[in-house]
Amino acid sequence: MIPSRQADRLPALLIVCALAAVSLVIGMLGTTTARVSAQELMGAERVPGEAAFIAGHRGGSTTAPENTLPAVRSALDRGFDYVEVDLALTADGHAVLMHDATVDRTTDGTGRVADLTLAQIRELDAGSWFSPAFAGTRVPTAQELFDVLARENGRAILDLKGVWTADAAGTLVDELQTLGLDRQVAVASFDARTLAYIQARSEVISRLVILKMLPADVVEAALEVGARGVVVDRRALAARPEIVGALHAADLRVIVYTLNTDRQWNAVTSLGVDGIVTDDPALLHDWQRGLASG
Repeated sequence: MIPSRQADRLPALLIVCALAAVSLVIGMLGTTTARVSAQELMGAERVPGEAAFIAGHRGGSTTAPENTLPAVRSALDRGFDYVEVDLALTADGHAVLMHDATVDRTTDGTGRVADLTLAQIRELDAGSWFSPAFAGTRVPTAQELFDVLARENGRAILDLKGVWTADAAGTLVDELQTLGLDRQVAVASFDARTLAYIQARSEVISRLVILKMLPADVVEAALEVGARGVVVDRRALAARPEIVGALHAADLRVIVYTLNTDRQWNAVTSLGVDGIVTDDPALLHDWQRGLASG
């Protein structure tokens, strides 16, 4: 049996090991030399008290069903900085917007996304659960999302769910490059291999490491994968607020998820985080305006 104190450290140690392995994978696959700076994508690092950029969680899920094109369009129409959406792979390797491992919660179907084909998922109603007004809304493909971003000149954070294959990552990169979105989109993942596959195909597309638990040296972990920043759980950040300064010193950005109250927004804004992921971007925008006017 593992002693409790050692067991508490295991998740963080596993993260460090996985992230360290990425550099080896990237070296084997090869990379290009072009880069996009953290400032180009996410602006200059914030100082304590300065407003962070706003990312609509799952597109902004208070006005439309999460991870659907109506949610994405609503966020873009309102001028929010980013939409944050989840991409998962179907049984036949297509990327669709879906957060959960199954389709049960947000559609009228059942089953694991990974066990369903794109054709099967496209038959599902992804809107009626939210409101009758959205009945018949379909689960979008990544390509459909990218088409909207290209038309609206929008920015997005793509949370790649699960473990992606090299082929799926390559297809994603190709679609972004074709539409000229590689400097407007950041790819985020918990999985080190997925980030390695993205970097092997494009050094331009920025990568973000998602961390629910923090490794001992957060800066080193992020730099080892060539990330431009981290997306960190608010509870983990609250336990170690000093990492904001350390990451900024390394020209890395700090995005925190998922915050929905003024108390939470105030706590992280006082630390100088660069981005806030929220379910209610409109309310956060109003709160930031009040903060600026006060």
